[in-house]
Amino acid sequence: MALIVQKYGGTSVGSVERIQAVAQRVYKTVKAGNSLVVVVSAMGKTTDGLVKLATEISPNPNRREMDMLLSTGEQVTIALLSMALQELGQPAISMTGAQVGIITEAEHSRARILHIETTRLSRHINEGKVVVVAGFQGTSSVGEMEITTLGRGGSDTSAVAIAAALRANFCEIYTDVPGILTTDPRLVAEAQLMDAITCDEMLELASLGAKVLHPRAVEIARNYGVPLVVRSSWTDQPGTWVTSAKPQGRSLINLEIARPVDAVEFDTDQAKVALLRVPDKPGVAARLFGEISRQKVDVDLIIQSVHEGNSNDIAFTVTTPILKRAEAVATAIAPALRSQSNPKSEEAEVMVEHNIAKVSIAGAGMIGRPGVAAKMFATLAEAGVNIQMISTSEVKVSCVVDANQCDRAVLALRTAFEIEAGEQGSRGAGEQESRGAGEQGSRGEVAVSFSPLPLRPSAPLPNCPPVRGVALDLNQARLAIRQLPDRPGMAAKLFGLLAQHNISVDMIIQSQRCRVIDGVPRRDIAFTVSRIDGENAKKMLTQVAAELGWGEVVLDSAIAKVSIVGAGMLGQPGVAAKMFEALAQQQINIQMIATSEIKISCVVAQEQGVKALQAIHAAFELAGSEKFVVPA
Repeated sequence: MALIVQKYGGTSVGSVERIQAVAQRVYKTVKAGNSLVVVVSAMGKTTDGLVKLATEISPNPNRREMDMLLSTGEQVTIALLSMALQELGQPAISMTGAQVGIITEAEHSRARILHIETTRLSRHINEGKVVVVAGFQGTSSVGEMEITTLGRGGSDTSAVAIAAALRANFCEIYTDVPGILTTDPRLVAEAQLMDAITCDEMLELASLGAKVLHPRAVEIARNYGVPLVVRSSWTDQPGTWVTSAKPQGRSLINLEIARPVDAVEFDTDQAKVALLRVPDKPGVAARLFGEISRQKVDVDLIIQSVHEGNSNDIAFTVTTPILKRAEAVATAIAPALRSQSNPKSEEAEVMVEHNIAKVSIAGAGMIGRPGVAAKMFATLAEAGVNIQMISTSEVKVSCVVDANQCDRAVLALRTAFEIEAGEQGSRGAGEQESRGAGEQGSRGEVAVSFSPLPLRPSAPLPNCPPVRGVALDLNQARLAIRQLPDRPGMAAKLFGLLAQHNISVDMIIQSQRCRVIDGVPRRDIAFTVSRIDGENAKKMLTQVAAELGWGEVVLDSAIAKVSIVGAGMLGQPGVAAKMFEALAQQQINIQMIATSEIKISCVVAQEQGVKALQAIHAAFELAGSEKFVVPA
């Protein structure tokens, strides 16, 4: 017998007929010999309707009363589904988040789960009942019984948290698509269904706007090793498995607010190559990295920064043994780039820096927590470590520093994030952590067919393609701050201020070009935030810029971020070149580039975002023969 948690979204329970269809599926699963907990969302557009009612009463409704109002949507669904199961002769009981014992922070509208009291839940399961749970909600404490809601994606979060707390065999997420697709089927009808995907890959895709799973749910699955499968509510297709590595034995207390960082990693076997003042036009990155790929030079971090005028800087890191080859490629291609630029402007220049190290913090708990990156930067500043490059992803923040400061940086970060020496991920010469084969094959995926009691997916998927999915984010804005003093503490100050205002940052790019103004070396820094935070962030930073000695703060809201994700790109030097070439063929100019081990992101003009996604999806041959239509 398996203990299964199933979650059904709003469209899956959007009518009486659909609730009855869900009841039939649940009944069939129980009759196959399984125990079941079912987590449901509010019916259809119920939540939208409740929000509309509230705004008709008040333009800025009280958050506590909004939680009280919105929590009623799921209560309707659990009662109706429980009744439908009872009509089939299946014992069932409906329970609110408070009745289940989902204890959260005292934060209305965006609470995180602290722990789940499973005693009552387990008793009903042992009595043979299907427990139908209201997703999206909990209570701040057993005594006060203040109703809280978990925010967007809260039902996914509830389901995976309950599966973790009960140590369920697996968790099924039922939705209106057949699983996880290579991209949004509303933009590419031939998007292909994946058999399996790793939690790390899914975290990146979920954070980039893939709406099938919320990042918080994937984070819990990753941290506690909960096997997840995403399936269609309308078919019996096997869906997509989301796999995770062996869990680290985390406590179920403070379930969602446990320490955000699991490891401090470092790589001292690194060198940096930068091309300064390259033309700001389509095809430049494609030409550079196409030649790098042809010469079999494997690149780790890539950044392209934003500058005033018509030129950019592109920098990348490589392992020390292949530095000479990388430098030769960059030096050979620089004249061709110079010939394209304005002859009156400064010429493209190759800059090579030896004796650097990459220091990273890693952990799924940093999602949506703006203070984590700021804490890393502040820690390095306090240790007197200057940051030369920054690269961010959902599960890792990496900084390039001087090699002679590496030990000091690692020790400071390990202390700040309370990482024991045995937990630290360390890599030196010959143990590359980059896209260059150091971990190739270590993050495999598997295809698993549904069965009443499946084994947890763990075997690697053969012939894993380098890119699993392409995502487009049209909800970001870019802020650039000109002429920040180039000294320890500037990044900490900047991102600390943003964290204090609860503004999360995505891409962070620090320019390679340094200007000396009044005897002070200065660099530009650019970063992306949610578009709704753009104006507030600009206003706040402009107010402090003068007193901190910063230059102009520039906001651009007309941008799009297109990204490729795939654990298989490790050790595949041609992946970035293929992405850049696909954009160049469509005459799409790349404004910013940032990479992590399993993701490459480019910022382009907003009006070119959809075309960019479609071009990249086609370039990596991710389309399938079947067309998927998302139900209304």
